[in-house]
Amino acid sequence: MKITFHGAASEVTGACFLVETPEVRFLIDCGMFQGGRDAERKNLAALGFDIDSLDFVLVSHAHIDHCGLLPRLATFGMHGPIYATQATADLLPIMLKDSAHIQEKEAAWQNRIRHRGNKRLQRDIAPLYTVAQAEACQRQIHGIAYDNPFEPHPQVRARFLDAGHILGAAIVEVSVRDRGKTTKLVYSGDLGQPSRPLVKDSATVENADVLLVESTYGNRLHKSMETTVDELVDAVNDTLHRRGGNLIVPAFALGRTQDILAILVEQTAKGRLRDLNVFVDSPMATRATEITLRHRDILDDMSRQLIAAIENNSLPIRIHFIDDVEESIALNRIQAGAIIIAASGMCNGGRIKHHLEHNLGRPECSILFTGFQAAGTLGRKIVDGARSVKLFNQTVPVKASVYTLGGLSAHADRDALLAWLHRFKAAPRRVFVVHGEAETATGFAQLIESDLHWKTRVPAYGETVEV
Repeated sequence: MKITFHGAASEVTGACFLVETPEVRFLIDCGMFQGGRDAERKNLAALGFDIDSLDFVLVSHAHIDHCGLLPRLATFGMHGPIYATQATADLLPIMLKDSAHIQEKEAAWQNRIRHRGNKRLQRDIAPLYTVAQAEACQRQIHGIAYDNPFEPHPQVRARFLDAGHILGAAIVEVSVRDRGKTTKLVYSGDLGQPSRPLVKDSATVENADVLLVESTYGNRLHKSMETTVDELVDAVNDTLHRRGGNLIVPAFALGRTQDILAILVEQTAKGRLRDLNVFVDSPMATRATEITLRHRDILDDMSRQLIAAIENNSLPIRIHFIDDVEESIALNRIQAGAIIIAASGMCNGGRIKHHLEHNLGRPECSILFTGFQAAGTLGRKIVDGARSVKLFNQTVPVKASVYTLGGLSAHADRDALLAWLHRFKAAPRRVFVVHGEAETATGFAQLIESDLHWKTRVPAYGETVEV
């Protein structure tokens, strides 16, 4: 059996792993590269393998860096089924359609700029895929319940386990038969930090022949949840009530937005926050929240109680879901008292860029980052202390306060990752550390070797290994 690492190798985004034997070829994840100057080039160059002969795809979860190239894959000739958990199967259509919409808008904007400078240009920039292509891809998606073994191919048996990351996120177990021998491959997907809002803790895996483990935060520890909530409460009260500005929250529409809403509701119920006016300015986040409510059976107990409180409308908090573009534009006229949550979480696209344009230069306002900001993204530049940033070809000064809530990450930190690995009853034969920036992944691989005495390595982009 061979594995080729077509993404998330010494970097955080673009998860895509090709598994093949003489009898079967399939992908685990098919994610988009995000952030950095090379992201566009990598996305255009991605999928540089024989697509027609792929039998199926297994998707760990619905974040774009794990699923975002699925429509392009299908457009280029992958006609087989795409398997994911039931919740992820519900989420994928809205995530992919929204991604396509953003790409179409970005391509149209770039073409307008290019034509202004050279009216003789004959060929326009095309998006990676269109909304129509994203919609067509939906017919190939099949939902599978957690813990339910299935056979996507006569030579393959698979199972999704709860990864504790976002709604529907899965650890992928795959047993592949090759020339009379069965190899069990386990891909951690994105593992969640224990005791976080909404989702249950990650499931235990006891054994594997080959393990692919993520390392996003393999070099650091998160702040405690208690400290994180205290910082969020302080950011809200300081910005809204003491300085009289707006609080702008870049957040992934799936997972992080729902986490923030859950904490705001909980802290309002406890009396630590009051009279909140919250605007979720993301059609995708609205749909993701609706799907979350449909899958409350896989949420934790506290989340189900908070959902009941929201539905009873018994708390002094007003949550507005903004779909219409004109309503979104109208938010920019609000000078004070608003919490505006919008995608994307790393500020690379979507409505958040407009809210940053209107609030970054105002010292009474604040920007609240709630998760990892990949190298090269607009969010990373702001977090790293840039005095100004480029937005829509204009220089915007950064005068707003900047808060970073590292403890709210949906990714497991170093100790949580190690704790998950320690639950294995035996060492895997091969361990590959993926989904982490090069230095982080290398450091975490060394930590695994010293702590667990497992043989590990960090694969290179495009590398093929035999296992």
